[in-house]
Amino acid sequence: MIARRWHGIVPKAKADPYRKLMLDIAIPDYRSVPGNRGAWCLQREEGEVVHFEMLTFWDDLAVIEAFAGTPVDKAKYYDFDADFLIEMEPHVLHFEVSETP
Repeated sequence: MIARRWHGIVPKAKADPYRKLMLDIAIPDYRSVPGNRGAWCLQREEGEVVHFEMLTFWDDLAVIEAFAGTPVDKAKYYDFDADFLIEMEPHVLHFEVSETP
């Protein structure tokens, strides 16, 4: 299994509407992809900005490629992101997930 972590920063004043879009649009989109094992929206306030992280789990890199395109470490953005994000970070991180039997 592969964990995929995306990070973005929004101004504090825009955090609540951005979180709603992530929960209403992004999370259902992730979870609709065959091979997605789950998706969570994390947030952390830091002064006048809020950090968002999307933590998603996938069967393998081929499933992620079908969802996000190539290269698989390129960030996927939604139409609304440009109205909220301070910067469009170009890449995401992937992690191998070790599971116990």
